Amino acid sequence: MSAHTASTGSTGSTASTGSTTAPAVPDFPLERSGRCPFDPPGEHRDWQRAPGLQQVRLWDGTRIWAVTRHEEVRAGLRDPRISADGLHPGLPSLAASRKMAPEEVVFPRMDDPQHAEQRRMLTGAFTVRQTEAMRPRIQEVVDDALEGMIAGGRPADLVTKFALPVPSRIIAVLLGVPYEDHDLFEDSSKLLLDLSADVERVQAAKQWLYTYLLDLVRRREREPGDDLLSRLVAERVTSGELTRRQAVYIARALLVAGHETTANMITLSTLTLLRHPEELARVRDTDDPRTVADAVEELLRYQTIAENAVVRVALEDITIGGQPVRAGEGLIFCLPVANRDGGLLDDPDSFSIDHQARGHVAFGYGIHQCLGQNLARAELQIALPTLLRRLPGLRLAVPFEEIEFHGKRVTFGAARLPVTW
Repeated sequence: MSAHTASTGSTGSTASTGSTTAPAVPDFPLERSGRCPFDPPGEHRDWQRAPGLQQVRLWDGTRIWAVTRHEEVRAGLRDPRISADGLHPGLPSLAASRKMAPEEVVFPRMDDPQHAEQRRMLTGAFTVRQTEAMRPRIQEVVDDALEGMIAGGRPADLVTKFALPVPSRIIAVLLGVPYEDHDLFEDSSKLLLDLSADVERVQAAKQWLYTYLLDLVRRREREPGDDLLSRLVAERVTSGELTRRQAVYIARALLVAGHETTANMITLSTLTLLRHPEELARVRDTDDPRTVADAVEELLRYQTIAENAVVRVALEDITIGGQPVRAGEGLIFCLPVANRDGGLLDDPDSFSIDHQARGHVAFGYGIHQCLGQNLARAELQIALPTLLRRLPGLRLAVPFEEIEFHGKRVTFGAARLPVTW
C-alpha cells in the first residue's frame, strides 16, 4: 500500500498529531510514470485496492474524491444524485483553464431534462444507422490519408499524417466545418484539453474558436448545407430553441471531442498492436468483422484515453464503496484504472482480443455516455485494418522508449509516433 492510500474520511493533508501522522492527500491529476506508459498512474491502482475512496487535492486546494473501481464508476455515473451540472459550485475544475463561463455550459455539463433536450437535437447524426451509412465515406478518408502518408515517404509521423487527419476530416464533414481550416481548429483544440497550459493561451484559443464558429453559424444561416451545423441552425436557432451562442458552444464541443479523442485512440491502438504482433496479425488477416470489432473494444478498454474527463458533484449525502460523500463534494471518475479492474475481467493488465471487454467504460456510462461512440468505433474499425493491410511491414522508426506521451491532459495520447514500413 502506498502513502497515498487509506485516507477514508480524511480532510487534511500531511499532519502530525503526537505519535500519529495523518495520510497525505495527493495532488491531482497525476502523470503516468509506471513501468509501462500504457498503464494508469500507479497511485490509481493503490487507491483501487484500498477500502473506500481516495481523497485528492486539485490545483486550487479543493479536495474531491477519486472513484477507481469499475462497478463503483458504473454505479456512480448512473446515479441521479450525482450531477454533471457545470454551473454547480461543487463541480471540480481540474485546472484554472477548465473553469467555464455560464454561457459555455452545454449538454455534457448539464443534467436532465436540459441535458436530454440538447442531446436529442444531435443524436440523429450519431445513431448506429447513420454511422453505418457513413462507412463508405470513412473508408475514402482513411484511404486518402494513408496514400498521403505513403507519398510523403519514410519515416512518417503517424499522428500528423494519419491518426489525426482521419477523425478531423470526418467530424469536419459531419459538422460542416471547412477542413482547410484544420490546422487552426486542431491547434486550438489541443490547448483546450491541456491541463498544464497557461490560462491566457487557453482563453485565446477559446475566443478564436468562438469567433470562428460564430462566423460559420452565420454563414450557415445564409447558405445552409447538408451538415449537422446547418440543421442545428435551421431547426433550432431559427425556432428560438437555441441562441446563436449556444449553437456555437455545442459545435465547439462536438468539434473538439470529435477529432482529438479518436486521433489519440488510433495512435495508441496502432502502437499497442505493434507491441503485440500476434494480435496485430489477427486484426490484419481476418475477414471476420467481429474479430476487428472485438479488437477495437479491447483497445478501447486497454488504452482508455479519457484520462481526466469525467468530473461530477454529489447532490445529496451518499455512500460510494463504503465511503460517505457529502452533498456538494466533487468526484473524479478514473476511467482508465476502472477498465483495468479485476472485477471487469481476469488479467486486466494484459491486452488480448479474446477478452470480453464490452462492459468497459471507455466512453463513460449512464446518460452522459459519449454521444459519438458509434462514429469513433466505426473509424477505428476501418482505420486499423486498412493501415495494417496496406502497410504489412509497418513498424516503429524509433525505439519505444523514445516515444513522447502527453503529460497532464484531459485525454491521454502520444505527441508523435514515428513509423516506417
